Amino acid sequence: MKKPMKVASSLLLAGMLALTGCSSQSSGDGEYVIGLTQFAEHPSLDAATEGFKKALEDQGFKEGENVTYDFQNAQADMNNTATIANNFVGDKVDLIFANATPSATAALNATREIPIIFTSVTDPVGAGLVEAFDKPGENITGTTDNHPDATANTINFITNEVGAKSIGVIYNSGEQNSVVQVDQVEKLAGNNGASIVKVSVSTSAEVKQAAESLIGRVDAIYIPTDNTVVSALDVVISVANEKKLPLFVGELDSMKKGAVAASGFSYFDLGYQSGLMAAKILKGEKKPSEINVELPDSMKLMINTKAAEAQGLEVDSEWEKLGEFFDGE
Repeated sequence: MKKPMKVASSLLLAGMLALTGCSSQSSGDGEYVIGLTQFAEHPSLDAATEGFKKALEDQGFKEGENVTYDFQNAQADMNNTATIANNFVGDKVDLIFANATPSATAALNATREIPIIFTSVTDPVGAGLVEAFDKPGENITGTTDNHPDATANTINFITNEVGAKSIGVIYNSGEQNSVVQVDQVEKLAGNNGASIVKVSVSTSAEVKQAAESLIGRVDAIYIPTDNTVVSALDVVISVANEKKLPLFVGELDSMKKGAVAASGFSYFDLGYQSGLMAAKILKGEKKPSEINVELPDSMKLMINTKAAEAQGLEVDSEWEKLGEFFDGE
Protein backbone atom coordinates (compact mmCIF):
# COMPACT_ATOMS: atom_id res chain seq x y z
CA MET A 1 0.00 0.00 0.00
CA LYS A 2 3.06 2.20 -0.07
CA LYS A 3 2.73 5.33 -2.10
CA PRO A 4 4.30 8.82 -2.26
CA MET A 5 3.22 11.23 0.42
CA LYS A 6 0.34 13.51 -0.50
CA VAL A 7 0.91 16.84 1.22
CA ALA A 8 -2.29 18.09 2.86
CA SER A 9 -3.10 21.69 2.19
CA SER A 10 -4.09 24.02 4.98
CA LEU A 11 -4.84 26.91 2.66
CA LEU A 12 -8.52 26.02 2.39
CA LEU A 13 -8.80 26.33 6.15
CA ALA A 14 -7.13 29.72 6.28
CA GLY A 15 -10.41 31.44 7.05
CA MET A 16 -11.02 29.22 10.06
CA LEU A 17 -7.52 28.70 11.48
CA ALA A 18 -8.42 30.74 14.51
CA LEU A 19 -11.11 28.18 15.22
CA THR A 20 -9.53 24.92 14.16
CA GLY A 21 -5.91 25.56 15.08
CA CYS A 22 -2.94 25.26 12.78
CA SER A 23 -2.23 21.98 11.05
CA SER A 24 0.59 19.80 12.31
CA GLN A 25 1.32 18.89 8.68
CA SER A 26 4.98 19.18 7.82
CA SER A 27 6.85 19.07 4.55
CA GLY A 28 8.96 16.12 5.69
CA ASP A 29 9.62 13.00 3.66
CA GLY A 30 6.78 10.97 5.17
CA GLU A 31 5.21 8.18 3.18
CA TYR A 32 1.68 8.23 4.58
CA VAL A 33 -0.51 11.21 5.38
CA ILE A 34 -3.13 10.74 8.11
CA GLY A 35 -5.81 13.33 8.69
CA LEU A 36 -6.65 13.72 12.39
CA THR A 37 -10.02 15.40 12.90
CA GLN A 38 -10.91 16.07 16.55
CA PHE A 39 -14.24 17.64 17.50
CA ALA A 40 -13.06 19.61 20.52
CA GLU A 41 -10.10 20.20 22.77
CA HIS A 42 -10.40 18.54 26.15
CA PRO A 43 -8.34 15.97 28.11
CA SER A 44 -10.16 12.80 27.01
CA LEU A 45 -10.12 13.51 23.28
CA ASP A 46 -6.55 14.81 23.50
CA ALA A 47 -5.51 11.57 25.25
CA ALA A 48 -7.23 9.45 22.60
CA THR A 49 -5.34 11.24 19.85
CA GLU A 50 -2.04 10.70 21.65
CA GLY A 51 -2.85 7.02 22.18
CA PHE A 52 -3.67 6.64 18.49
CA LYS A 53 -0.32 8.11 17.44
CA LYS A 54 1.59 6.02 20.00
CA ALA A 55 0.06 2.78 18.70
CA LEU A 56 1.09 3.65 15.15
CA GLU A 57 4.57 4.54 16.34
CA ASP A 58 4.84 1.19 18.10
CA GLN A 59 3.77 -0.46 14.85
CA GLY A 60 6.54 1.22 12.90
CA PHE A 61 4.75 4.34 11.66
CA LYS A 62 6.96 7.10 12.98
CA GLU A 63 6.06 10.76 12.62
CA GLY A 64 8.58 12.61 10.49
CA GLU A 65 9.95 9.38 9.03
CA ASN A 66 7.21 7.50 7.24
CA VAL A 67 4.02 9.19 8.41
CA THR A 68 2.78 12.79 8.57
CA TYR A 69 -0.23 13.91 10.61
CA ASP A 70 -2.55 16.73 9.57
CA PHE A 71 -4.26 17.58 12.87
CA GLN A 72 -7.40 19.72 12.77
CA ASN A 73 -9.53 20.70 15.77
CA ALA A 74 -13.15 21.66 15.00
CA GLN A 75 -13.49 23.56 18.31
CA ALA A 76 -16.92 21.97 18.91
CA ASP A 77 -18.33 23.52 15.74
CA MET A 78 -20.36 21.10 13.57
CA ASN A 79 -19.73 23.21 10.45
CA ASN A 80 -15.98 22.95 10.97
CA THR A 81 -16.13 19.15 11.02
CA ALA A 82 -17.54 19.09 7.50
CA THR A 83 -14.97 21.58 6.19
CA ILE A 84 -12.11 19.60 7.73
CA ALA A 85 -13.36 16.28 6.36
CA ASN A 86 -13.90 17.66 2.86
CA ASN A 87 -10.41 19.15 2.87
CA PHE A 88 -8.92 15.78 3.86
CA VAL A 89 -10.73 14.19 0.93
CA GLY A 90 -9.48 16.90 -1.41
CA ASP A 91 -5.96 16.36 -0.14
CA LYS A 92 -6.34 12.59 -0.69
CA VAL A 93 -4.99 11.61 2.73
CA ASP A 94 -4.26 7.91 3.19
CA LEU A 95 -6.44 7.50 6.30
CA ILE A 96 -8.71 9.64 8.48
CA PHE A 97 -8.74 9.35 12.27
CA ALA A 98 -12.04 10.82 13.51
CA ASN A 99 -12.10 11.62 17.22
CA ALA A 100 -15.71 11.96 18.53
CA THR A 101 -19.09 11.35 16.89
CA PRO A 102 -19.52 14.64 14.96
CA SER A 103 -16.08 14.30 13.40
CA ALA A 104 -16.71 10.67 12.46
CA THR A 105 -20.09 11.51 10.93
CA ALA A 106 -18.61 14.34 8.87
CA ALA A 107 -15.78 12.10 7.67
CA LEU A 108 -18.16 9.38 6.50
CA ASN A 109 -20.36 11.96 4.78
CA ALA A 110 -17.30 13.20 2.93
CA THR A 111 -15.90 9.89 1.69
CA ARG A 112 -16.82 6.26 1.17
CA GLU A 113 -13.35 5.41 -0.13
CA ILE A 114 -10.67 6.71 2.24
CA PRO A 115 -10.34 4.44 5.32
CA ILE A 116 -11.78 6.01 8.48
CA ILE A 117 -10.97 4.94 12.03
CA PHE A 118 -13.11 6.55 14.73
CA THR A 119 -12.86 6.71 18.48
CA SER A 120 -14.70 8.40 21.39
CA VAL A 121 -18.00 7.52 19.70
CA THR A 122 -20.80 6.61 22.10
CA ASP A 123 -23.28 4.95 19.74
CA PRO A 124 -21.73 4.14 16.35
CA VAL A 125 -24.82 2.19 15.28
CA GLY A 126 -27.31 4.90 16.29
CA ALA A 127 -25.11 7.53 14.65
CA GLY A 128 -25.30 5.63 11.38
CA LEU A 129 -21.56 4.99 11.19
CA VAL A 130 -21.84 1.18 11.12
CA GLU A 131 -24.67 -1.33 10.81
CA ALA A 132 -23.50 -3.27 13.87
CA PHE A 133 -20.33 -3.78 15.91
CA ASP A 134 -19.61 -6.92 13.91
CA LYS A 135 -20.72 -5.29 10.66
CA PRO A 136 -18.48 -2.23 10.16
CA GLY A 137 -18.75 -0.15 7.01
CA GLU A 138 -16.79 -0.65 3.84
CA ASN A 139 -14.39 2.14 4.78
CA ILE A 140 -15.10 2.76 8.48
CA THR A 141 -14.63 1.10 11.87
CA GLY A 142 -13.23 2.09 15.27
CA THR A 143 -13.76 2.09 19.02
CA THR A 144 -16.68 3.17 21.17
CA ASP A 145 -16.41 4.91 24.54
CA ASN A 146 -19.78 3.61 25.74
CA HIS A 147 -18.90 0.64 27.95
CA PRO A 148 -22.21 -0.97 28.97
CA ASP A 149 -21.36 -0.86 32.69
CA ALA A 150 -19.69 2.55 32.99
CA THR A 151 -22.73 4.80 33.31
CA ALA A 152 -24.58 2.32 35.50
CA ASN A 153 -21.71 2.14 37.99
CA THR A 154 -21.54 5.92 38.32
CA ILE A 155 -25.31 6.42 38.68
CA ASN A 156 -25.46 3.62 41.24
CA PHE A 157 -22.75 5.41 43.23
CA ILE A 158 -24.57 8.75 43.03
CA THR A 159 -27.90 7.32 44.17
CA ASN A 160 -26.88 4.50 46.51
CA GLU A 161 -23.74 5.88 48.16
CA VAL A 162 -24.22 9.65 47.98
CA GLY A 163 -28.00 9.40 48.35
CA ALA A 164 -28.95 11.83 45.59
CA LYS A 165 -32.64 11.77 44.68
CA SER A 166 -32.46 14.40 41.95
CA ILE A 167 -29.61 14.59 39.42
CA GLY A 168 -28.99 17.52 37.11
CA VAL A 169 -27.64 16.62 33.67
CA ILE A 170 -26.09 19.22 31.36
CA TYR A 171 -25.65 18.25 27.73
CA ASN A 172 -25.81 19.42 24.13
CA SER A 173 -28.92 17.92 22.52
CA GLY A 174 -27.24 18.42 19.15
CA GLU A 175 -24.69 15.74 20.01
CA GLN A 176 -26.28 12.38 19.28
CA ASN A 177 -23.84 10.61 21.58
CA SER A 178 -25.02 12.77 24.49
CA VAL A 179 -28.71 12.14 23.84
CA VAL A 180 -28.05 8.40 24.07
CA GLN A 181 -26.27 8.82 27.39
CA VAL A 182 -28.92 11.08 28.90
CA ASP A 183 -31.58 8.50 28.05
CA GLN A 184 -29.45 5.88 29.82
CA VAL A 185 -29.01 8.10 32.88
CA GLU A 186 -32.73 8.79 33.11
CA LYS A 187 -33.56 5.09 33.00
CA LEU A 188 -30.85 4.12 35.48
CA ALA A 189 -31.77 6.88 37.91
CA GLY A 190 -35.44 5.91 37.70
CA ASN A 191 -34.58 2.31 38.51
CA ASN A 192 -32.89 3.57 41.68
CA GLY A 193 -35.80 5.79 42.72
CA ALA A 194 -34.20 9.04 41.56
CA SER A 195 -35.10 11.58 38.88
CA ILE A 196 -33.07 13.80 36.57
CA VAL A 197 -33.35 17.44 35.57
CA LYS A 198 -32.12 17.97 32.01
CA VAL A 199 -30.54 21.24 30.88
CA SER A 200 -29.50 21.51 27.25
CA VAL A 201 -26.87 23.89 25.87
CA SER A 202 -25.82 24.69 22.32
CA THR A 203 -22.36 26.15 22.98
CA SER A 204 -19.74 26.03 25.70
CA ALA A 205 -20.54 29.67 26.51
CA GLU A 206 -23.92 28.55 27.88
CA VAL A 207 -22.53 25.96 30.27
CA LYS A 208 -21.97 28.23 33.30
CA GLN A 209 -25.54 29.51 33.24
CA ALA A 210 -26.81 25.96 32.84
CA ALA A 211 -24.88 24.84 35.92
CA GLU A 212 -26.13 27.79 37.96
CA SER A 213 -29.71 27.02 36.93
CA LEU A 214 -29.48 23.69 38.77
CA ILE A 215 -28.65 25.23 42.15
CA GLY A 216 -31.37 24.39 44.66
CA ARG A 217 -33.10 22.04 42.23
CA VAL A 218 -30.88 18.97 42.39
CA ASP A 219 -28.73 17.00 44.84
CA ALA A 220 -25.92 16.36 42.35
CA ILE A 221 -24.81 17.11 38.78
CA TYR A 222 -23.80 14.53 36.19
CA ILE A 223 -21.96 15.44 32.98
CA PRO A 224 -21.91 12.74 30.27
CA THR A 225 -19.10 12.51 27.73
CA ASP A 226 -20.51 15.55 25.97
CA ASN A 227 -17.83 17.41 24.03
CA THR A 228 -19.48 20.82 24.31
CA VAL A 229 -19.90 20.66 28.08
CA VAL A 230 -16.63 18.89 28.87
CA SER A 231 -14.72 21.57 26.97
CA ALA A 232 -16.12 24.06 29.52
CA LEU A 233 -15.93 21.76 32.54
CA ASP A 234 -13.89 24.22 34.62
CA VAL A 235 -16.89 26.51 35.04
CA VAL A 236 -19.07 23.60 36.20
CA ILE A 237 -16.41 22.60 38.72
CA SER A 238 -16.29 26.20 39.97
CA VAL A 239 -20.07 26.27 40.51
CA ALA A 240 -20.00 22.85 42.18
CA ASN A 241 -17.25 23.89 44.58
CA GLU A 242 -18.84 27.22 45.42
CA LYS A 243 -22.33 25.83 45.99
CA LYS A 244 -21.22 22.51 47.55
CA LEU A 245 -23.05 20.58 44.86
CA PRO A 246 -21.39 17.20 44.13
CA LEU A 247 -20.32 16.84 40.51
CA PHE A 248 -19.97 13.52 38.68
CA VAL A 249 -18.75 12.88 35.15
CA GLY A 250 -18.69 10.23 32.47
CA GLU A 251 -14.95 9.71 32.10
CA LEU A 252 -11.79 9.61 34.21
CA ASP A 253 -9.93 12.58 32.74
CA SER A 254 -12.72 14.95 33.74
CA MET A 255 -12.92 13.33 37.17
CA LYS A 256 -9.26 14.13 37.74
CA LYS A 257 -9.91 17.80 36.92
CA GLY A 258 -12.31 18.17 39.84
CA ALA A 259 -15.36 15.87 39.83
CA VAL A 260 -16.23 13.50 42.68
CA ALA A 261 -16.29 10.25 40.74
CA ALA A 262 -16.47 8.55 37.38
CA SER A 263 -16.55 5.01 36.12
CA GLY A 264 -14.48 4.76 33.03
CA PHE A 265 -11.27 3.85 31.30
CA SER A 266 -8.20 5.44 29.83
CA TYR A 267 -8.95 7.38 26.65
CA PHE A 268 -5.27 7.03 25.80
CA ASP A 269 -5.78 3.26 25.78
CA LEU A 270 -8.95 3.64 23.70
CA GLY A 271 -7.05 5.71 21.15
CA TYR A 272 -4.28 3.13 21.23
CA GLN A 273 -6.80 0.41 20.30
CA SER A 274 -7.87 2.56 17.37
CA GLY A 275 -4.27 3.07 16.33
CA LEU A 276 -3.69 -0.67 16.14
CA MET A 277 -6.66 -0.88 13.75
CA ALA A 278 -5.16 1.86 11.59
CA ALA A 279 -1.81 0.07 11.50
CA LYS A 280 -3.45 -3.08 10.13
CA ILE A 281 -5.08 -1.04 7.38
CA LEU A 282 -1.93 0.88 6.43
CA LYS A 283 0.05 -2.38 6.32
CA GLY A 284 -2.56 -3.87 4.01
CA GLU A 285 -3.38 -6.65 6.47
CA LYS A 286 -7.05 -5.72 6.89
CA LYS A 287 -9.75 -3.57 5.37
CA PRO A 288 -12.02 -1.51 7.68
CA SER A 289 -14.89 -3.85 6.81
CA GLU A 290 -12.87 -6.73 8.27
CA ILE A 291 -12.28 -5.10 11.68
CA ASN A 292 -15.12 -5.16 14.22
CA VAL A 293 -15.92 -2.09 16.32
CA GLU A 294 -14.34 -2.52 19.75
CA LEU A 295 -15.33 -1.65 23.33
CA PRO A 296 -12.77 -0.30 25.84
CA ASP A 297 -10.49 -3.06 27.09
CA SER A 298 -10.84 -2.14 30.77
CA MET A 299 -12.93 -0.09 33.19
CA LYS A 300 -12.84 1.08 36.82
CA LEU A 301 -14.58 3.43 39.28
CA MET A 302 -12.41 6.26 40.59
CA ILE A 303 -13.25 8.67 43.43
CA ASN A 304 -11.58 12.07 43.72
CA THR A 305 -11.28 12.63 47.48
CA LYS A 306 -10.21 16.28 47.17
CA ALA A 307 -13.14 17.09 44.89
CA ALA A 308 -15.54 15.32 47.25
CA GLU A 309 -14.39 17.46 50.18
CA ALA A 310 -14.47 20.64 48.09
CA GLN A 311 -18.07 19.90 47.11
CA GLY A 312 -19.33 19.15 50.61
CA LEU A 313 -19.14 15.35 50.67
CA GLU A 314 -17.59 13.43 53.54
CA VAL A 315 -15.49 10.64 52.08
CA ASP A 316 -16.57 7.23 53.36
CA SER A 317 -13.64 4.86 53.77
CA GLU A 318 -15.93 2.04 52.62
CA TRP A 319 -16.01 3.63 49.16
CA GLU A 320 -12.54 2.27 48.55
CA LYS A 321 -14.11 -1.19 48.31
CA LEU A 322 -16.13 0.06 45.34
CA GLY A 323 -13.36 1.81 43.46
CA GLU A 324 -9.97 3.48 43.54
CA PHE A 325 -9.30 6.68 45.48
CA PHE A 326 -7.67 9.55 43.62
CA ASP A 327 -6.15 12.38 45.70
CA GLY A 328 -5.10 14.71 42.93
CA GLU A 329 -1.56 13.47 42.61
